[in-house]
Amino acid sequence: MFDIGFWELMLIGIMGLIVLGPERLPVAIRTVRGWITGVRNFSDNVKSELTEELRIHELHANLKKAEQGGMKNLSPEIAESVKSLQEAAEMVREPFKNMDTKSIDDNNIPSSTSNQSPLVESNDESESYKVNNVPTIDKDKKE
Repeated sequence: MFDIGFWELMLIGIMGLIVLGPERLPVAIRTVRGWITGVRNFSDNVKSELTEELRIHELHANLKKAEQGGMKNLSPEIAESVKSLQEAAEMVREPFKNMDTKSIDDNNIPSSTSNQSPLVESNDESESYKVNNVPTIDKDKKE
């Protein structure tokens, strides 16, 4: 990357020691090291995302080829891509296979036929309403 040798690093270190002093030099080195680590992590993330996007694009192109060929007489590369896509689709469907839809329907969903919200309680119209068991002030009620 950079063509910096031992003597150049020593010169940079001595100049940093003179400019920053012995108290602030370790903090500056840690800060620069943190920046370099952040840049490396960012570049690694970008590289892995680009690789994944290229792989997805290749799988998509292979799937189009397979569909155009009627899914018959596929080359080994295209067959592997189709198999990979089928496995991914199965992994996406797997969490939903064991789900019980009846338990979702019966899972404390308030009915829409109720005239009053379950959070609001009132014994009669002249009393103040309580929301979550916290009384509110009724402006019409005189003390």
